[in-house]
Amino acid sequence: MNLCVASVVCGLCISIALALIQSSSAQESARTAAYLGFDRNNYPGNSNLKLLRQTFSFAGYWLNNPPGAQSNTWQSKRLVLESAGFGFLVLFNGRLYKELQRNPAELGRSDGQAAAASARHESFPPRTIIFLDIEEGGRMLPEQKAYIYAWVDAVTAAGFRAGVYCSGIPAKEGKTKVVTAEDIQQNAAGRKIVYFVTNDVCPPSPGCVFPRKTPQPAESGISFSDVWQFAQSPKRKAFAAKCPANYNADGNCYPPGVDPALKLHVDVESASSSDPSQGR
Repeated sequence: MNLCVASVVCGLCISIALALIQSSSAQESARTAAYLGFDRNNYPGNSNLKLLRQTFSFAGYWLNNPPGAQSNTWQSKRLVLESAGFGFLVLFNGRLYKELQRNPAELGRSDGQAAAASARHESFPPRTIIFLDIEEGGRMLPEQKAYIYAWVDAVTAAGFRAGVYCSGIPAKEGKTKVVTAEDIQQNAAGRKIVYFVTNDVCPPSPGCVFPRKTPQPAESGISFSDVWQFAQSPKRKAFAAKCPANYNADGNCYPPGVDPALKLHVDVESASSSDPSQGR
């Protein structure tokens, strides 16, 4: 091989190697990308969406009344949010243990069907992930498990995908500790469930911050989580007492540029997708 040909071949090899390195780097960046989102019980109002979109890629979207609420102000807002550039974290408020004393499995099926019907009414596409909001933590009792898995089965049978919002914080149980997310996964009998975990304990939570480098959901302590809620409003003193002093003086978490007088406080999440429910 003469020097001219060898030079061309060498240059080609270098070009191919650089292209492979760049491709590998791009794939790695895509795998490690994380996105900020928010949720709140009350719809923030159309006039605030542009401001919120400056910080957040996705928004929580309730299909029924949020915890403690008597009405759902998110109804019929999907197209407005999508037009503003938001992805979705679709939520369905589940039952408390005290409501599950009679036939929890049947109640789970009924609520799962109701969640699917509401998702269709709100024009979410098939296979959108709907997250069941489980407000109580620790080990799930038999009635709770019967309800959760019946709900998951009903949502899946209706053509959607099922997720759960639950605690990622270890809860004391005698001399051991139980993490709700792990308890649900270990007893799911092979069901495909997407996990949205809450852990506002610092660390691993950074507190009420909106970093350019968004923390990965796995940094919550739950390696299989797809979404991590790392700040809540108001600040939960029992869990977030050791967090930096980055919450507002009233205890709430406000996005950048938002006047606390507006009371536009949020819970803050990170996700591995800008549309964690794939609801666009």
